[in-house]
Amino acid sequence: MNKSVLIINCGSSSLKFAVLTTPGNDVLVEGIADRLGIDDSSITFKHNGTKNTLPLTDSSHRQAVTEIKNWLDQHESIQESIVGIGHRIVHGGETFTSSVIIDEDVVKGIEECARFAPLHNLAHIKGIKESQNLFEGLPQVAVFDTAFHQTLKTEQFLYAIPMDLYNRHNFRKYGFHGTSYRYISQELARVAPESASQGVIVAHLGNGASTCAIQNGKATDTSMGITPLDGLMMGTRSGSVDPSLVSFISNAENISCDETIDLLNKKSGLLGVSEISSDCRTLEDAVFAGDERAKLALDMFASRAAKSLASVATTLDTLDHVVFTGGIGENSDYLRGKICESLRALNITINSEKNSNAPRGENCIISDETANVKVWILPTNEELMIAMDTISLIEQAH
Repeated sequence: MNKSVLIINCGSSSLKFAVLTTPGNDVLVEGIADRLGIDDSSITFKHNGTKNTLPLTDSSHRQAVTEIKNWLDQHESIQESIVGIGHRIVHGGETFTSSVIIDEDVVKGIEECARFAPLHNLAHIKGIKESQNLFEGLPQVAVFDTAFHQTLKTEQFLYAIPMDLYNRHNFRKYGFHGTSYRYISQELARVAPESASQGVIVAHLGNGASTCAIQNGKATDTSMGITPLDGLMMGTRSGSVDPSLVSFISNAENISCDETIDLLNKKSGLLGVSEISSDCRTLEDAVFAGDERAKLALDMFASRAAKSLASVATTLDTLDHVVFTGGIGENSDYLRGKICESLRALNITINSEKNSNAPRGENCIISDETANVKVWILPTNEELMIAMDTISLIEQAH
C-alpha cells in the first residue's frame, strides 16, 4: 500500500478526519465527530461505501481521537500505511509562514496565536496533544490557513490604525483559506502552465467565502482580515460592514460588543437577509419558486463577491485567469453567472451554456476560447495539500 496520512481538523465542537494515500489521493476512511462538548455526541466512519456511527459517552476530543485509533487498530493494513498526521490549523499569525513539523515550540506558537482564533486554535491543540498521546512516535505536521497570505506586501496587510497597535499587538490582515488557494494555484499551473507567471483571482465560495489575488504563484491580496468575518457576505457572516455598525447594533439591541460580533458571525449573511437559510441550494430553490427575499440575498452575495474580486485584482500585474472553487463556486451556475455579469467592465465574460452544463467535481473552463481572461471551475482539495505537506516534511526530516 502507498504511504498514507491521517488528517485531523479539530473545531470547537467537531472533529473531521480522513486517511489519504499519496500519490493517488485515495480516501481510505473519513468521518466526523459531532456535538463535542455537549449531549448526544457521536463519531461517524465512512469506509468502503459503508457508514458506521458510534456514540461518544464523554463528548470529548480525547474520546474522538481514541475512537479513531481504535478503528485503525482493527484495520491494520491502513494503520501500517500511515507515516504521519497532518493537522489543519486556522491561525498561524505572523509566527508561521509555512507548514511545520510539530514540536513543543510549535504548540506554544499555536497557543500564542489563539488570541486571534480562540475557539479554533485551542481545539487544534487538543487534537494535537491527544494524537501525540495515542500515536506515540508518529510525526505530526501543522498546516496553517494563514500561511499562504504571508507574501502580502505591507501596504496590503496593514490596517490604517495607529502603528503602535500593530507593533505591540500584531493587529493586521492575515487572511484564510490559504491551503485551498495554494492548491488552486498549483492545480491551475498544472492545467494551464502559463498561469504560473500570470495574474489570477480566485473566489473560494462556500459557507465561508473569500477571494484572493495570486501573481506568479504568490498571494498579493485577500479579502478576509484578522478574522474570517471580514470581506465577503457569507452563509451566516455579514462580511465587511462599517465598524461603527457594531456600536449602533450594540446600543440599539442592548447587547454587548461580543454579542454583536456573534450576531455578525452567526445570524447574518445569506441567513440574515433571506430569513430562510444559510444554504445556497435552499435559497436557489426558493428563488425559482419566486421568493424575492431569497433572490435579494443571493444577488447581494454575488455583488459583494464581484466587488471583492475586482478589488484584489488591483494588486496584479495582469489579469489572466478567474477561478471559482468551494462548494458554491464549484456548483452554483446561478451565482457564477451573476458574479461574472458584474465583472464585465474587466472584460470577464463566460459562455452561459458552458456555465450551465459544467460537470460537477471536474476541472473545466467556462469562458469562450477567444476570451482574454480565462474563467475556470477548479474543485479544491485542502486535504490533499495537508497530506502532501506532511509527507514532504517527514521525508525532509529523514
